[in-house]
Amino acid sequence: MATKMKKKLSENILDKFSIDFLRNQVLKNAYGNDDTVIARLDPRILLVWYLFFGLVPWFVNNLWFLMACFLLVLITTVLARVAGLVLLLFAVGVFTQTGYLLVVSFLFGGDASTIVPLLILTLKVATCSLASVTVFSGLDPDRLSNGLMWYGCPERLSFSISYAYRILPMLMEEFQNILLSFRMRGNPPAHERFWGKVKYLFYQVKVVMHAFYPLMLNTAKRSRTTVEALEIKGYRYAAVNKAVKKMKLATLKVTYNDLLFLAVSFLWIAVSILLSTLF
Repeated sequence: MATKMKKKLSENILDKFSIDFLRNQVLKNAYGNDDTVIARLDPRILLVWYLFFGLVPWFVNNLWFLMACFLLVLITTVLARVAGLVLLLFAVGVFTQTGYLLVVSFLFGGDASTIVPLLILTLKVATCSLASVTVFSGLDPDRLSNGLMWYGCPERLSFSISYAYRILPMLMEEFQNILLSFRMRGNPPAHERFWGKVKYLFYQVKVVMHAFYPLMLNTAKRSRTTVEALEIKGYRYAAVNKAVKKMKLATLKVTYNDLLFLAVSFLWIAVSILLSTLF
C-alpha cells in the first residue's frame, strides 16, 4: 500500500512538470498579470527603479541596508504576482550561486564568521535578481518594449523583447510535438526496475538531444513567416518613422500611483540608510 502511494505521488509530481504546465506558466507570467499594481505602473519609472536596485547593492556592504533593499524588492515581487516557476528558478539560481558556498565552507573547516560575508553576497544577488523579476516578469511585454523605446533603445531590440515572449510558448508547443513524434516512432526501454529506469533516463536525454535540430529548423520557419508578414505590413518603414513612434509612446503617462511608488521606495531607502548608520 505504501509503495503504491509513493508511486502515485511521484507520478503526480512528474505530471505537473509537463510541457503544458511550463507553457501555461510562461503565458501566465507574460500576459496573466495585467491587473497587478506593478503592471499598471509606468514602464519608464520601473526601469529607473530597476537600475537603482540592480546596481547600488553591489557597491554597498552594509547588512542592514541590503536587508532593507531585499525586503522591498520582495514585496514588489509579491505585488507583481510572479509565476511560481519563475520564483522556483530564482531560488535555485541564488542557491547555486551563493548558497552552496556556505555548505562548502562548513565542510572544509569554516566557522560562524563566514555566515555574514556570504549573507551579504546572497542579499546582493537576491536583491538584483528579484528587481529583475519584478520589472521584466511583472510588466506586459508591449509596455516594457515601449519603455525601452522611450529611452532610445533601437526599435528592433524593443520589438525582439515582445516577440520573444510571444514565440516562447510556440517553441514549447513545437518541442512537445517533436517529442510526441519521437515517442510514436521509438521503442523506449522498460522502466519498471531500477536499471530500466536508468536506461529510460538516458533514452529521454537522447530524444531531447535529437529533438533540438528539428526544433530550431521549425522555429526558423515560423520566424521567417513572421518577418514576411511584418514586411508586407510595412514594418521596416514604421520602425524608423517618427510619427509612428510618437503614436506608440503616447500611451505612456506618469500617474499619481507612479509618484507614490517612487516616494514609498525613496522613503524606505532613506529609513534603511538611517538605520544602517545607527547600527
